[in-house]
Amino acid sequence: MTSGKLLPAGDNAVSHLTHSELPTARPTSAPCLHALPLWQIVVLAALSLWLYGPTLIHLIRQWWQDPNFSHGFFVPAFSAFVAWRGRARLAQIPPRPSWTGAGILVIALAVLVIGQTGVELFLARFSLLLLLSGLIVLFLGWKHLRALLFPLAFLVLMIPIPTIVFNQITFPLQLLASWLSAGVLPWLGVPVLREGNVIILPAMALEVAEACSGIRSLMSLATLAVIYGYLMDRNIAVRVLLAAASVPIAVVANGSRIVGTGLLVQYWDPDKAEGFFHTFSGWLIFVVSLVMLYVLHRALRMMWHEPEGAG
Repeated sequence: MTSGKLLPAGDNAVSHLTHSELPTARPTSAPCLHALPLWQIVVLAALSLWLYGPTLIHLIRQWWQDPNFSHGFFVPAFSAFVAWRGRARLAQIPPRPSWTGAGILVIALAVLVIGQTGVELFLARFSLLLLLSGLIVLFLGWKHLRALLFPLAFLVLMIPIPTIVFNQITFPLQLLASWLSAGVLPWLGVPVLREGNVIILPAMALEVAEACSGIRSLMSLATLAVIYGYLMDRNIAVRVLLAAASVPIAVVANGSRIVGTGLLVQYWDPDKAEGFFHTFSGWLIFVVSLVMLYVLHRALRMMWHEPEGAG
């Protein structure tokens, strides 16, 4: 009788010992960036700065000196904010480092060399985004890259478009602004003769120059539309529509600016169309564009029947 009770007791003891030891066996996690020694992180950062230092300095200088791309200062700041905002979700993703990230780094360096030797600034700057993507995959894995895809893709907006593409966009915008203005001014009692991007009024001729093409407000408004959509709405379709609508809004707003200039020339003083009014009207029309973007967002929210606190 006694021995018959010892066997179950022994089984229970073994079972208890096994269950008590199993939880202590934890799978080893893959190494991630936090597991790297500090000196390796410093060396990696120093090497990246050495490779991309001149490219970054030239990029920041262009943001500062070229009004067409002054919005570039806000782009990396917003991307960093988006990544910081999603830090809790990123912390829940287990790191799965992949050596394919090293292949992306090789591609990034090849693009950098091609961009520098061919004096193609866009390629040299775009390779920085490839470098960041490669580092994320190498040390954290593809799931982290997918989680950070939006802030990484948004960084493209900080890179000025190539000059040849910029010119191909600017001239059609000049013609479009001239065409819109020449079509609206006669309805307001101003006779107009248009020749290309030149609007001939009875008082004087207005030339829609490159600076008046609206490319500056278009790029800035498109960037702000993406930021606004991300912060104010969770619906992906609404965000895409707001970003796409920034193009026609910027075109219409710029045409309105030229119409206002034509009215000022015709009914007040041609000299008033230059100087302070010309600069002030640019800021005013940009504010009007933001208001139009807001009104469009309200209309889309009503179409989707979303509650006020959905964003």
